[in-house]
Amino acid sequence: MDCPKPKVFPVGHCCPSLGMRASEAGSGRLSVPPSISRNSAMVNEPRGNGSPGPRWEGSSSGSESSKDSSRCSTPGLDPERCERLREKMKRRMDSGDKWFSLEFFPPRTAQGAVNLISRFDRMGAGGPLFVDVTWHPAGDPGSDKETSSMVIASTAVNYCGLETILHMTCCHQSREEITGHLNKAKQLGLKNILALRGDPIGDQWEEEEGGFNYATDLVKHIRNEFGDYFDVCVAGYPKGHPEGESFEADLKHLKEKVAAGADFIITQLFFEAETFFRFVKACSEIGITCPILPGIFPIQASPALGPQCPPQAPGGGCPAHLLGLETKELHLPYAGVGRVPQWPLSKSPKEELLKMWGEELTSEESVFQVFAHYLSGEPNQNGYKVTCLPWNDEPLAAETSLMKEELLRVNRRGILTINSQPNINGKPSSDPIVGWGPSGGYVFQKAYLEFFTSRETVEALLQVLKKYELRVNYHIVDVKGENITNAPELQPNAVTWGIFPGREIIQPTVVDPVSFMFWKDEAFALWIEQWGKLYEEESPSRMIIQYIHDNYFLVNLVDNEFPLDNCLWQVVEDTFELLSRPPQDKRETEAL
Repeated sequence: MDCPKPKVFPVGHCCPSLGMRASEAGSGRLSVPPSISRNSAMVNEPRGNGSPGPRWEGSSSGSESSKDSSRCSTPGLDPERCERLREKMKRRMDSGDKWFSLEFFPPRTAQGAVNLISRFDRMGAGGPLFVDVTWHPAGDPGSDKETSSMVIASTAVNYCGLETILHMTCCHQSREEITGHLNKAKQLGLKNILALRGDPIGDQWEEEEGGFNYATDLVKHIRNEFGDYFDVCVAGYPKGHPEGESFEADLKHLKEKVAAGADFIITQLFFEAETFFRFVKACSEIGITCPILPGIFPIQASPALGPQCPPQAPGGGCPAHLLGLETKELHLPYAGVGRVPQWPLSKSPKEELLKMWGEELTSEESVFQVFAHYLSGEPNQNGYKVTCLPWNDEPLAAETSLMKEELLRVNRRGILTINSQPNINGKPSSDPIVGWGPSGGYVFQKAYLEFFTSRETVEALLQVLKKYELRVNYHIVDVKGENITNAPELQPNAVTWGIFPGREIIQPTVVDPVSFMFWKDEAFALWIEQWGKLYEEESPSRMIIQYIHDNYFLVNLVDNEFPLDNCLWQVVEDTFELLSRPPQDKRETEAL
């Protein structure tokens, strides 16, 4: 795809299990989420006592010690009857129990929301102490939309019985707007807030008149307006805030946030366990005594790919708070036209999107050219650069340069790539383009392509793939769920791994057929939700996007022979060559 390479992050806030079937997923609005039952018996934990000092806990999914999980009360019961999150956390830490928690980005479409909500019950069965839902200004997070942070968090609490933290930022919000969001959260039964300044929408932070510019101010406001109603979490930076003067100055600001009323800290991601331990020690030395949870960002892949937790997790019973989970599947930065964790593209105005994607589409080839301009970086026919697509609103990754010409060639001919990676055989982990993980290691990748293409192309592709049956694994699915694959059912395929001094092999990325089937719903929905709805109904442009949505297939290909030259480009070229043959020749090929 088109973003930074996977990195190795230590233990922290966890991600959902990916091995779930789609049978629970439904469709429709989320006022009553499909297939979500209200549990009549939730387990409350006994209270306990503890001593002060920075703490970190371990995680165990579904162990005997995790029986209380995040299901803190029966939905609908008086929230005051439920043990507070900070009390649960303190008691679990004092007992030496192991636990984990999960963080999610809100979905981008209603179908994505349905997929997430339909699996909350299954995730809760794994025993997370809590889940939290991120807040992004571009996604209308405080609204009543099915995809808003507020609705997703409310659903997790009220329909699934999950202890839930709602992120809230100062970004582009007045004091009154923030107070309104907090009142709404309280009315919905949300009792935990992660108070953040937030990232700037542009390149630099812009002060909001009458708003807050620091998380400390937000914490103070919560305490002044709502007293002790909310448990409040804040962010910590194990290597210091990137905009901070120094590590020491940043610790001072963190202490101010705690003094303002924060109950516990979740750290930003880090790469080495020792970084986290040094941070905890430094916090203790300046008098920060609240619990500190290490935030872990699982190495992720495309939606068809599932992650495994990073190897450098703090040991000794450290809690896992897994950061940045997509609400459909986990995925990671790949070269080509690909995806990273993201939110609705509403941050780009409709007029801007039309200039990039076409104010008027005349054919499917018009769409092909949009993909090609995104890859090339060259202005389109109207003089505008295509800087995002519905499946990716981030710049291209450095990896893209390794196969840019090939990607351009296939996209111009209707292989519309949304994820890809080159094959790598033993590159140093310090390599500036494909390297990741601790120093002194070597990284490996199988070539991977994920793309939309027409039924005609798929028919030719299947003929070509007969010659590569043992070498190339494929998954091919349309919007209705017609699925063609040669991969063993439910069997993941490792496509990225690394070898590092003194450690086991790290396998951060796999192609997961179950995840792929979940992902296809949102992948197809983005054609309409993000692109098609830019145009009037029944307009030629809208009908072209609708046709692609209804008739194209989503395909992923993996070349298992990573030490050899990538064969996927030859597979595609052979497909194009077969398509160019006269009908009689095609029939003879099919008969072979």
